[in-house]
Amino acid sequence: MQLFRTKSVEQTIAETGEEGRKLKRNLTWWDLSIMGVAVAVGAGIFSVGAQAAAFHAGPAVIISFLIAGIVCGAAVMCYAEFASMIPVAGSAYTFTYTTVGELMAWIIGWDLILEMLMAGSVISKYWGVYLNDFMRLMGWNANTNLTFGSFHIDVAPIIIVAFFTTLLVFGTKIGARVDGAMTVLKIAIVFFVVIVGFFYVKASNFTPFVPPAEPASSIDSSTAVSGVMGQPLWQWATGMVPSIYGVPGILSGAALVFFAFIGFDVVATASEETKDPHKNVPLGIGVGMALIIIMYMLVAIVTTGMVSYKELAQQDSPSLATAFELVGANWAAKIISFGIVLGLATVVMVLLLGLTRIVFAMSRDGLLPRGLSKTGKHGTPAGLQIAVGVVVALVAALFDIGVLSDMVNIGTLSAFTLVAISIPIMRKKRPDLPRAFKIPGNPWVPILIGLANLWLMLNLTVLTWIRFIVWLVVGFAIYFGYGYWHARLGTGDLTDKLSAETDKAING
Repeated sequence: MQLFRTKSVEQTIAETGEEGRKLKRNLTWWDLSIMGVAVAVGAGIFSVGAQAAAFHAGPAVIISFLIAGIVCGAAVMCYAEFASMIPVAGSAYTFTYTTVGELMAWIIGWDLILEMLMAGSVISKYWGVYLNDFMRLMGWNANTNLTFGSFHIDVAPIIIVAFFTTLLVFGTKIGARVDGAMTVLKIAIVFFVVIVGFFYVKASNFTPFVPPAEPASSIDSSTAVSGVMGQPLWQWATGMVPSIYGVPGILSGAALVFFAFIGFDVVATASEETKDPHKNVPLGIGVGMALIIIMYMLVAIVTTGMVSYKELAQQDSPSLATAFELVGANWAAKIISFGIVLGLATVVMVLLLGLTRIVFAMSRDGLLPRGLSKTGKHGTPAGLQIAVGVVVALVAALFDIGVLSDMVNIGTLSAFTLVAISIPIMRKKRPDLPRAFKIPGNPWVPILIGLANLWLMLNLTVLTWIRFIVWLVVGFAIYFGYGYWHARLGTGDLTDKLSAETDKAING
């Protein structure tokens, strides 16, 4: 069996011109930057830093953010090199298919589908929770939860998913404009809250900056790391007693806050819809990443400076709003709540786009049914977009999916690891291909980036790894039952039917 058969770059690019399966190029570098900020700056910016400070690193969560930002930023440079060279939908899945082969590409594609499906469902569900919370804070007598006998349903996720699905069906550019306007307002709220928060910062709250390590059992909270299943994998493997704070806390905190930086694999999936992608994709990704690092670092400084990490650890679910409440600024909760509602809405749109483009790319290759990759008159896969929206909305509205949110991190990190390792492989395999952007220090820098992402994966919990393995087993069953036998590369259909498009793509 040819499990590691690879597509050529020429075949990959030629697929983008296949009639009835073409995407319309109308995005700019600014659209991509805002898209990255939109998906990375959601409710997490108001909560994940406080939780990492309280239960992992203390004030040194600032270092955790810096570590996660550097690792993610380095991985982003790998994405930028690939995206400038192969501006095709599919992101890490497509990049992997051209370098290390079909089986690894399937694994990454499957990870990304599950990652974005779970993330989209979780975020849209939480959007309903925070929308109801915002209406309560404003004193409005309204609620999105409906009860029919013993049956309960929250219609808010259905509404937000339906809204953005409709926009994306009519064109990625339209969705990007609406998302961009909401994201700019969201950024303004973040900076406003940060500026106000600086007036409450006390230097004493940063001491000790790196608290001494202590057993995880010393923190009485459901959010804290405790027990075997909640212990980072490397601590369990080495027989280490579950601990928080100190250097281990900084590292586990970095793995937790890495969730704050995801989104650039989604941005890379839009490269096939970007004008002048060789220039605009690296620029858009880089600018977006810089904005995100700045915002998260500022929020981390304000959160840990306003109140002691010990006070945060005494709360059930600490957040930036909690910090404002502890210093008596209850008014800020309304602004933060509105910012979260806006933030989560923009995340939903980008995840719906990313999930659809991953399935689209895999379907166009034949690994999933080919009918899913048909595009309509607006240059978008309308049928697939609607189907994805229906699935995400139903899962969000009907199921308790909070326990699956951790899977987003491990899926993203596994994709980042393989993309980084693929850089030196592609440099060796195809040195002739034009690269508008090159990551420096090949091969050692990409290899170090891959190892750094792998290390963050090892700092995720044992339970997360168990779920990850189960998901992979399901993915293997689908691949060997359908994907391997229908892949266009394996059947020869890709070579036979796209030779004309290949010549056209190369020569013109």
